[in-house]
Amino acid sequence: MTQTTSDKQGQQASPNATSTAALRVLATTDVHGHILPFDYYTNTPDRPYGLARLATLIARARAEVDDGACVLFDNGDFLQGTPISDLTPQPGQGWQGPHPVLLAMNQLGYDAASLGNHEFNFGLDWLQKTLPEAVFPVVCANAVLRRGARPEADETLCQPWHMITRELRDTDGKIKTVRIGVLGLVPPQIMTWDHAHLTGRLTCRDMVEAARAWVPVIRAAGADLVIALAHTGIGEGPDRPMMENAAQAIARVPGIDALIGGHSHRIYPDPSKSPGDPDHRDRLDGKPFIKPGFRGSHLGVLDLTLAQGADGKWTVTSHQGEVRAAAGIPPEPAFCRVLESAHAHTLTLTEREIGRTSTPLHSYLALVRNDPATQLINAAQRSGLTRALSGTAYEGLPVLSATAPFKTGGRGGPAYYTDMPTGALRLRNLTDLYPFPNTLCGVLVTGADLRDWLERAAICFHQIRPGATDQMLIDTTVPGHDFDVIDGLSYAFDLSQPARFDLSGSLVAPKAHRVSDLRHEGVPISDDAQFVVATNSYRAYGGGPFRNLAETSLIHTCLRPVRDVLADYIAAQPRITPEPRPAWRFAELPDTRVLYDTGPGLRAHPDELAALRAEDLGDTKHGFARLGLWLGEKQSQPRDHALSCESPI
Repeated sequence: MTQTTSDKQGQQASPNATSTAALRVLATTDVHGHILPFDYYTNTPDRPYGLARLATLIARARAEVDDGACVLFDNGDFLQGTPISDLTPQPGQGWQGPHPVLLAMNQLGYDAASLGNHEFNFGLDWLQKTLPEAVFPVVCANAVLRRGARPEADETLCQPWHMITRELRDTDGKIKTVRIGVLGLVPPQIMTWDHAHLTGRLTCRDMVEAARAWVPVIRAAGADLVIALAHTGIGEGPDRPMMENAAQAIARVPGIDALIGGHSHRIYPDPSKSPGDPDHRDRLDGKPFIKPGFRGSHLGVLDLTLAQGADGKWTVTSHQGEVRAAAGIPPEPAFCRVLESAHAHTLTLTEREIGRTSTPLHSYLALVRNDPATQLINAAQRSGLTRALSGTAYEGLPVLSATAPFKTGGRGGPAYYTDMPTGALRLRNLTDLYPFPNTLCGVLVTGADLRDWLERAAICFHQIRPGATDQMLIDTTVPGHDFDVIDGLSYAFDLSQPARFDLSGSLVAPKAHRVSDLRHEGVPISDDAQFVVATNSYRAYGGGPFRNLAETSLIHTCLRPVRDVLADYIAAQPRITPEPRPAWRFAELPDTRVLYDTGPGLRAHPDELAALRAEDLGDTKHGFARLGLWLGEKQSQPRDHALSCESPI
């Protein structure tokens, strides 16, 4: 449990305050379908996260305060992320009940929820049909069906805000009515990430613009307190229009009293900071603020002290914030019983055999080698697009394929890797290999486009000083799913060069070029050479640090998920035999050793460690296996590496 008390900066008592009252705000965010502590990819029944464990924490937190002095909110990205959320409730899967996630949230008695970007992954029609199954209001002020002259005149997809009334006992023992306005906000990047679903049907306003317009409306309607459910993180750099991570700018909007953040899957207050550390805080720009992790890892708790002045107005005078970890908390039995049927149905679906593999498939080494699992996805995409282009004007062009590994540790922890044994490939394995409902796209590109694409993919690596040892290879601020591998090419990454782009896709080192020796079928690629690339809808429309190539170069799109294309590809073969094919490599840096952290499950594959010539340096304090990798010939003896695992990750 992480806890901190505000220093009351930016919070002042209401003039002539006559009494105070306490309100507890509970929050979840980025649950991503993790409602039961069960991993459907590995059939592991005791995961240390999920709403079932938070249900116990919620009951405890409610019992700690007076009846009625508590509200429960969710901050978005609840409908997508696991087989019980992504497979079971989809048409044609035989499930007759309500959406399992909404069934779970209804059971917990949420007071309101906001939309996250992943709520749009299955299309607008599906979302509009599914949301009414929630018995709580879902709010979002900036997802717009018809744009008005100003935000207040918009026709929004959901109600932009909702009013909640609570009866609170003040310090004089009197019952006072407090009206809480709840505002929802979603990143406008939904229009890029789910362009195929939303274009022509939805628009999205800037989150700050919408908040500035709607907060006065909520106040005018009688709200004593305004809480923003903002599915957004804390961004870097100055405020700018249409920011994806705009929490700080939203906190500065006048009239907002408290803010729940999310989207970036980080935890705030930072659990790694000790009490007294300047960064161990529960406020943002003076406002109460929490971000309770992801996949049901933590419950956010904000305790607000409200003062009522002689004029009857309430003000937040102080607050205390904490995040309560789900790990080690027993699941709530009644909650689990409600979901028994949905769980059983999901197990039946995910156990369906699709094909067989003659070798294990895992993602432990996906960021340091030509990875068979990544290449399997690329092969399926390439095959699907090649068939789609048959008989078109593009049939004669070389077809390449781009995808990234999806589970590579990071904030997901040392168990967050794909790991499939030899034998049957079941539907749950395919959803593990490809966990997102992205669809297949084809884009027409030039050689210059390919170089740019790969430079953006290479930002996951730190710049490495030649001749030095024990430098961390991976920049953990960059998600592993931004490391696209383009199949059908060969190329090298020169890590002595700095990254040409940053995580936002901005050019930060114009003279840097990490990509070298770029070839197709052994022939160097000119800037004006033409290719077709099979990729997913998220990437084609500019997801991550990549360019929106679909805007000008889209030649094929469909609404069929890549996961289905992958299933067809595997089912068409009696047995797949994934083997790494030469594609990319690190440029030689003699006498240079880097450190790479991965899942300890890799140790079950000693032959692959040996093939990589990796040195096992033990476990880090966070439970990752640390490897030493030489980027060139070792010309001298390394120093004593006994403390290698104490290096920061």
